[in-house]
Amino acid sequence: MSHNTNVVIGIDLGTTGAKCVIWSTDTKEIAAEASKTYPLLKPNPGWAEQDPQELFEAFMYCLRTAIEEGGIDPKRIIGVGISTAMHTLLAVDEQGKPLTNCITWADGRSSDQADRIKQAFDGLAIYRRTGTPIHPMSPLAKLLWMKDERPDLYAQAAKFVSIKEYILYHLYGEWVVDVSIASATGLFNLTTMDWDEEVLRLLELDAERLSKPVPVTYALRGLREEFVQQLGIDRDTPMVIGSSDGVLANLGVGAVLPGDIAVTVGTSGAIRTMMDQPLTDAAGRTFCYALAEDRFAIGGATNNAGIVLQWLIEEMMRGDLTMEEVLREAGEAAPGADGLLFLPYLNGERAPYWNANARATFFGLSIRHQRKHMFRAALEGIVFSLYGVKNVLAERPSDAPIHASGGLARSELWLQILADVFGRRVVVPRSVEASCLGAALVVLKSAGRIEQWEEAKSWAEAAYSYEPNMGNHARYAKLFDIYQQVADKLQPDFERITEFQVSHSND
Repeated sequence: MSHNTNVVIGIDLGTTGAKCVIWSTDTKEIAAEASKTYPLLKPNPGWAEQDPQELFEAFMYCLRTAIEEGGIDPKRIIGVGISTAMHTLLAVDEQGKPLTNCITWADGRSSDQADRIKQAFDGLAIYRRTGTPIHPMSPLAKLLWMKDERPDLYAQAAKFVSIKEYILYHLYGEWVVDVSIASATGLFNLTTMDWDEEVLRLLELDAERLSKPVPVTYALRGLREEFVQQLGIDRDTPMVIGSSDGVLANLGVGAVLPGDIAVTVGTSGAIRTMMDQPLTDAAGRTFCYALAEDRFAIGGATNNAGIVLQWLIEEMMRGDLTMEEVLREAGEAAPGADGLLFLPYLNGERAPYWNANARATFFGLSIRHQRKHMFRAALEGIVFSLYGVKNVLAERPSDAPIHASGGLARSELWLQILADVFGRRVVVPRSVEASCLGAALVVLKSAGRIEQWEEAKSWAEAAYSYEPNMGNHARYAKLFDIYQQVADKLQPDFERITEFQVSHSND
């Protein structure tokens, strides 16, 4: 790449790894990239944590490595934009040192507190103000857990922050949070675009113990000297706070207009459509998160996407098959897996049920079914779960294609299943690292190089498209009707089996 070319950088901190991608602003091509994985810690049943220092180091490594390997001139960097997972919670002391690990979206320890919020504190009213469904994923429920179970720690903490806030404080000495990450905490009012006073009273929490909300285009400058050489960027290179990974994925695939749909599938998955104002669901089944102050994503997330295939490989197959082999075998089974359905609730479920006690279920299993049918049913179950969310969205009628990104978007089989179940064309952008691109586009918006969010579409040209097989769509419609009825009927029974599992966990 020419040293005279300006570049923009996007970095994403996900559930199990960090990714940094650098784009040339002239060609819109990738100039360099780097990634680093880190473990998801499970110190107790139902807990899911990350070591904040490991994430900090992964952030530093990815940014430094991508710049070095791309031979990037620091003076040509327009800025660095940041994407992080939603719903993380970290307690820190006055010096910003961690008092806890980073509690992730996948952590279920606060299920009792989530139930209490629903029943005792008018959880639906809180949801309608904040757009965040009442669920153990939410920092609201996690904070109430900490207040109940660790009152000493709750009182000791100087700040409660996300992993992005933690990293930026250590780099720049400033406690700020973008309105997008804030909008996914359950503590942020979407009308006032500030911390919700009633929720803070519920938690007996002063707003001073939270970061200052700022626009997603907010740029930090004045990198602490100790990190300038370490990162290989100029001290005043803009570090743009960015947004959350989910809504940035919409931006990164160009799904930014009302009616556009994006599906993102990594470890977990989500389906989102865009609105120009906040919109919540009367029954509390969908989320409403800010992309920016003037653009909102409504949709729902599933806890179970790539994690389903990982479980199949690691637990059922004991590592004897690779992902490619599982996908190949799944492709040998006919659409519909010979009438075998899989409810993919291995890790509880979020939308549309928001039931942390949901459990995975094979339904229709018979002696004639083979391993390939189970693999195919797992893939179809992930898509059925997303389709169930789509059916409760207040979606504007549209025949626009579905924009797909994330790890499973590398699978042609899964993308065809997605097209067939939804009955709509599926397009995949050149870069499946949509959240990184979304973060980079926020940098360009911050720098005044793009004026409207719609300009993201010119950066997200489709590399592949998949047309629906309408015969398969008709078959899937019949199966989805059965899938939906089974899922609805089993919700009360999930509570009973979970209670049994918990009470006998140490047998």
